[in-house]
Amino acid sequence: MTELFEFGMKILKSQPFSVLIGTELEVFEPGMATLSIPIQDKLKQQHGFVHGGVVSYLADNALTYAGGSVLGDSVTSEYKINYLRPALGEKLIARASVVSSGKTQAVCQCKVFAVANGEERVVALAQGTIRKVNAQK
Repeated sequence: MTELFEFGMKILKSQPFSVLIGTELEVFEPGMATLSIPIQDKLKQQHGFVHGGVVSYLADNALTYAGGSVLGDSVTSEYKINYLRPALGEKLIARASVVSSGKTQAVCQCKVFAVANGEERVVALAQGTIRKVNAQK
């Protein structure tokens, strides 16, 4: 396990909401991150789809992980998400990568997939700006 991945695991374990819904860090390398969550009934809305807020959370966190992999301690400055289809299945996977980065911010993209019967389908696309946290407050 790399030092970066270990750092990413420490951050994830310090996020109470991430722990609550069972978020897992699968990949955390310079310029990319993959997060996943098991789909549980408590994460669904009234039509049986994963709630859009859960899909959005996963995209947001993956974007920030990707940006943070090149910037260090970071937060989301802004992001946009497009929902493409209902999220159904056993697991959600968010794969994010850095498109461009500088000293204080990175622009990242993310695809969120729902896994059903071993098949991945894209359910959302997101793009965001990730900002390095200034150590001097």
